[in-house]
Amino acid sequence: MAYETIDGQKYEKELLELARKHTTGKGEGKLSKDEVADLFKSANDGAGVTETEKATLTYIRSNFEFTDAAAKDFDAAFANL
Repeated sequence: MAYETIDGQKYEKELLELARKHTTGKGEGKLSKDEVADLFKSANDGAGVTETEKATLTYIRSNFEFTDAAAKDFDAAFANL
């Protein structure tokens, strides 16, 4: 597993790259419901969601824009981790 350090905190690189990919190029630059589902699918790829993956998801929630529906889905999915 690869990591990226931002402001001294270690995050999962794959999740960050996925969020960046979904918010660049075509589109409005916001994460959609389907893209949020992709993020949680990626985070839950092993025996469970690790603390680093949870920290990365928290970082994404705070630093990326979401559609209103996607924000609700993200918050609900995160609450169930």
